[in-house]
Amino acid sequence: MSIVYVGSDHRGYQLRKQIVGVVTDLGYMVEEVGSSEYNPDDDYSEIGLVTAEKVVANKGEGILICGSGVGISIAANKVRGARAALCMEEKQAQLARSDDDANILCLAADLVDSEENIAIVRVFLETLFSSEERHVRRIKKIKAYESKNS
Repeated sequence: MSIVYVGSDHRGYQLRKQIVGVVTDLGYMVEEVGSSEYNPDDDYSEIGLVTAEKVVANKGEGILICGSGVGISIAANKVRGARAALCMEEKQAQLARSDDDANILCLAADLVDSEENIAIVRVFLETLFSSEERHVRRIKKIKAYESKNS
C-alpha cells in the first residue's frame, strides 16, 4: 500500500482534513504533516520541507496546501528529488504526473474551492507517469543538475 504525506499550514488546515479522508477512502495510507490543530503561527516553509523530505526518503507521494500554493511549492522544491507541482485544475494535475512525474501536489486553499481541490487530488493520485522517452530524458536532466549541485 502506497503512503501519501499530506501537509499544510494554517491556511490549508481545513482542506487538509478533508483531503486526508478522501485519500484514505482511495485506499492509501496517510501521514499528516503540520499542526494537529489549527495554529495561525505555523510556517509553510517548514511544513513544505519536512513533507518533501519524507516523500523523497520513502519514495511516496505528497500533497501540500497553503493559501496560494506558491510558498509551499517553493519550499518543497528545495529538497533534492522533490518534484512539487502547483495545480489549480485537473488537467494540470494529470500533466504534472503523466509528463513530469511529479511526486508532490501543491494546492491553493484560498484560490480554488475545496470541491475542485479534491477533484485535483483524485486525478493526481490516479494518473501514472507515461514513461515516454522525452519525459524520461527531461527528468534525467533535472536529476543530473541536482546531483551536480549537491
